[in-house]
Formats: sequence, structure tokens, C-alpha cells
Amino acid sequence: MANLSGIIKSIRDIMRQDMGLNGDAQRIEQLGWMLFLKIFSDKDKELELLDENYQSPIPHEFHWIKEKGNWAGDDEGMTGDQLLEFVDRKLFPALRNINLGAGNGRALIVREVFEGNNNYMKSGINLRKVLNKLNEIDFNITTDRHAFGDIYEGMLKELQSAGKSGEFYTPRAITQFITDMIEPKLGEKILDPACGTGGFLTCAFRQLKNQANNIEDRQLLHKSVSGWEYKPLPYLLANTNLILHDIEVPDIRFRDSLDKPLSDYKEKDRVNIILANPPFGGIVANNNENNFPANFRTKESADLFLILMIHLLKHGGRAGIVLPDGSLTGDGVKQRIRQKLLEDCNLHTIIRLPNSVFQPYATVATNLLFFEKGTPTKQVWYYEHRLPQGQKSY
Repeated sequence: MANLSGIIKSIRDIMRQDMGLNGDAQRIEQLGWMLFLKIFSDKDKELELLDENYQSPIPHEFHWIKEKGNWAGDDEGMTGDQLLEFVDRKLFPALRNINLGAGNGRALIVREVFEGNNNYMKSGINLRKVLNKLNEIDFNITTDRHAFGDIYEGMLKELQSAGKSGEFYTPRAITQFITDMIEPKLGEKILDPACGTGGFLTCAFRQLKNQANNIEDRQLLHKSVSGWEYKPLPYLLANTNLILHDIEVPDIRFRDSLDKPLSDYKEKDRVNIILANPPFGGIVANNNENNFPANFRTKESADLFLILMIHLLKHGGRAGIVLPDGSLTGDGVKQRIRQKLLEDCNLHTIIRLPNSVFQPYATVATNLLFFEKGTPTKQVWYYEHRLPQGQKSY
């Protein structure tokens, strides 16, 4: 097994020497598209072995293959200005305009990932060094893939301290706890309409995977989890995260969850489970509040997400979500939205989190809400989770 921690440390050291990269968030984005392409290409190799008719959506010239002359897979291959020119003028334009074919979901993911991300490195020599380091990892070796999953989670956690990018990451302790409380079952449809880097989706997928015992179960498993995300960096990171967890074609739609009139969602769009940490403190863009009934219109994104999530749940559907304190205590439209939640759903549990959970990205007080749609709330179990003695933050 490759020394994965050592490889990632070496890559970081190389990137810190590159004049084009500023700050952790940009380094994560740079490493993100390269990791995505390496993991995607290794998965393609596996699919080709399993299905002789499988064809990668990526043209051969741009594939990441261990063969002489390949732009990425050949350790002695192109470098310097030649490599930079290839990546900037050929690779990115080609993958941004990849042929989608007939319903080719993998091709669509590649196009959307590369449409929204960039190569920031200015030194082709440094870029060559990073590619060579990544060549030491084989994501088709189970031990490499599983061990890297934990390292990748650690990389995503670094977003928490990377300025605004902290909004995309929910700590594993929270995603795991909420998923455990909701107890998803194979056959249920699970949605995260603000999926960020995919933490809730991977937690849910792991639980469902343990319930899959045959081919039919595994086919159902891959159709069980879906997400929506409209910012390029988390979209890239979430897809990489799900592919690492053996999801061949992640069902993550590149879209603004608030951009569609509530009345356009029909029964077929509803789901059994919603797991989410919607953005809070954000201002709703493009007048998207007009997609909601007049008495619920607001510029506060978390409040609109709450209305959306109530609407998207099937009768008897369950939700475990993160919500800021203001949504539970505010007046006016917040009070009307809260009333809607209490009348349409059984809000049975609220857990108050310590303020430090989302620091430094956010310092507002937050809560975990658990509710089931279909019967009104009669009694709420409320628990305040305090930091263990001697611990200052999570």
C-alpha cells in the first residue's frame, strides 16, 4: 500500500512553492481537479475490465493512463511550459466541451466539473512533480482507496478554516450522528439539497451499502442518494468523494436549489429522507424568494431551504438538518415558517450545538432538527449539547 499521507504532504509542499496558488482553498481546488481526474480514470480502467463494451467519455489523448507519452501517467512525460500549455489550452477546453452522448452521466459530470474549476499552477515543473506523486496511488487497489477516503475527509475538514469555503463542509461527527438518528433503509430515496462536499451522502451510502446483499440491492443502492450543489468547488469535491465511495455515476445535480417555483415540484420529486446543512446567513440571489408563496418570502437562505425541504418530503418522510438559532426564534416570516413546520411535521427533537462547531466560518448558534412529515408537532424533546469539560472547540 502506498504511503498516502506522505504523498499528500509532498504534494502540499510542492504546491506551496508555486506562485499561482494562494491559500488553502485554492490549493484544495487545484488538487481537487487532478484527484478527480485520476480517480475517474482509474474507475474507467476498472469498468473496462468489467464490461468489454464500456467506453470512457474522456478522449484517449486526455485520459490519465500509465503509458509512455501520456500527459499525466508517464512520469518522464511532458513538463515545463509544454505541460502547462497542454493543460490550459487543450485539456481544460476539451473536457469543458466533452461529447455528452446519449444520456452519458459520467460525461456530464466531467464537463460540469471542468466548466467550474481552473488550473492555477504557474510552474509546469511543479505540476509535473504533483502528477508524478499522484501516479504513486492506484485507486483500484481497495486498501489505497479506503485509506485515501479518510485522508480525503481530512482535506475537506481543512476547508473549515479556509475562509468562505468553510460553508461547504459539515464535520463528520455531525453528518454521522444525524444519519444514525434517521436510520435510512435500502429502497428509500435520500436527498441533500445543499450537499456541499457530500458528507451526508457518503454517510448515508455507507449505511445503505451494509444492507445490500445481492445484485438487485446494489443496483438500488446506486439510485438511492442524490444531491444538489451550485458552486463549482464543492460540486467537484462532492463528486470525487462519492466516486471514492464506489458510486460510479454520482447523482449530484449542478443547480441552485432555490431556482425553481415550489409549485413545480410534483409527487415524483418527493423523497423519503432529507439530510442537510443548508447555507445560513446567505442572501438569496436572482430574486429566488419569488419562487415561494408570498407569506414565506425572505432573503434568508436557511429559511427558504426549510420550506423547500418540508415540501420535498413525502408523507411520512424524515429529515435531519442543521439550522441556525434565528430560524427558531425570529418573528414575522420566520415565525410563519416555524408554524408551517410545526403544523405539517412532527418536530420531535432539537439538539442545541456549541457555538464553536462551525468556527471560524460561522459563529452563530446552531441546532440539529429531526422531524417527520404528516402529523403535527405535539411535544419536542430539547437537548443542549455542551462541550466536554476542558475542551474549547470542536
